[in-house]
Amino acid sequence: MLNRRDAIKLGSVVGAALVFPTKQLASAFSDDPPGVPPFSVPLSIPPVLKPTRSTADADFYDMRIAETELEVLPGIRTKTLTFNGSFPGPTLRARRGRAVVVRQFNGLSGPATVHLHGADVPASSDGHPMDPIAPGQSREYRYPNDQRAATLWYHDHTHHFEGERVYRGLSGAYLLSDPVDELLPLPTGEFDVPLMLRDAKFDSKGQLVFVPDDFLNRPTVLVNGRPQPYFEVKRKLYRLRLINGSNLEMFKFRLSTGAPFLQIASDGGFLRVPAVRQEIDVWPAERAEVLVDFRSVPPGTAIALQNVAALSENKRDILQFRVGDGGSWAKPEIAIPSWSGGGRVPLVRGQVPGWPANNALRGRVTRTRRFVLRLDLAKGQFVINDQGFDPDRVDATIEHGSTEIWEIVNDDAALGIQHTLHLHLVQFRVLDRNGKPEPAHDSYPKDTVRLFPGDVVRIQATFDSHLGRYPFHCHFLDHATHSMMGQFEVVPKR
Repeated sequence: MLNRRDAIKLGSVVGAALVFPTKQLASAFSDDPPGVPPFSVPLSIPPVLKPTRSTADADFYDMRIAETELEVLPGIRTKTLTFNGSFPGPTLRARRGRAVVVRQFNGLSGPATVHLHGADVPASSDGHPMDPIAPGQSREYRYPNDQRAATLWYHDHTHHFEGERVYRGLSGAYLLSDPVDELLPLPTGEFDVPLMLRDAKFDSKGQLVFVPDDFLNRPTVLVNGRPQPYFEVKRKLYRLRLINGSNLEMFKFRLSTGAPFLQIASDGGFLRVPAVRQEIDVWPAERAEVLVDFRSVPPGTAIALQNVAALSENKRDILQFRVGDGGSWAKPEIAIPSWSGGGRVPLVRGQVPGWPANNALRGRVTRTRRFVLRLDLAKGQFVINDQGFDPDRVDATIEHGSTEIWEIVNDDAALGIQHTLHLHLVQFRVLDRNGKPEPAHDSYPKDTVRLFPGDVVRIQATFDSHLGRYPFHCHFLDHATHSMMGQFEVVPKR
């Protein structure tokens, strides 16, 4: 007879079992590891990678992809896949106008690729799923950093393996700054904090369990590789870079006090006008930069960063801020609503040289395309326009310099399945959703767009940088693995 716990778990796998029924059921009934009390381990900050050498216009780095045993859960050694032995990988801090060259050595037994998500890079350095590094070999990826400041992230993109590889640890933050930043009174140093968030399932021995599309059976939330940690903060203003590095988990962030965030950036960089937000949606691969103000918070206060979209109560509170005695600090240029409400938001930066204008996308629209995303139950595949990924097929040939509108349809309303769509190479504008304009804070600059079941979303992009073949795909990575991905090719203008 099923006990209450097993009955709940059985109900949670019904939708996922449409695609991988046997594995989902095995996952649902597998033993879980010893519970880790929420907010019992400190937050870890990934190390910042140092260049091995530098020239007048470039910084060079060496990284190694390998299996590593690390302590993820307290007192347990877990097998992970890592960049340079770090889970998540080390943070790279780059600067606009200075190239970064990363030599990636593949220490795995199979092929590996590395994609810098959100980056405007040549096709040879994009980390295309079909352009792998052979085992025991290395490759140099060159990132020109000729784009606006942004919170980017890098991850494995090996075809048919990207979902499991990222799940087991192959991802890290890449933070690109710009001289324009120096004109803005934003928090820096220890007050500029990347937070990579994701979900996971561990077995009774503390080892990661990967089952494709098993989104309802990944009960542990990791922040920078630690389960529901606490973060000791000073009475200062913090810049938090929220990166959803999970395969399937959707976050709707909120502070337990009800205090607002000041959102200053989206996927591809700064918003023209910061937005006061009570809640912020960040789906897989999306990013948001926010300011959180602890300056007037009494010492000893505990505030939880919550996911109000969590499907289970144990995943609701994901990070606890513990406010210490550090003295309050402020620059008069930044004032955001206080914890008790009110205040003002003068951090409007349209006057700053080089700041993206609201009409930043260029060019006359030359073509409109339509892409329909759905689960094909007969094939057991996630498909785009009824086709799975074929590396020999180009789904869109685009002349260099063209501006296009893509209409993206989530045709899984009946099954209630969400998707996101990510375009490599470009940042785009979300024009509208189901015929209604997208809010400014969710419209530009974006490289990943979320799609609720039944959504019809239009995006506009200009392809005026590099030539070559690039993927576009659902960034619910388990969907991309099976096989929701296509390719566009930018060709010389006739």
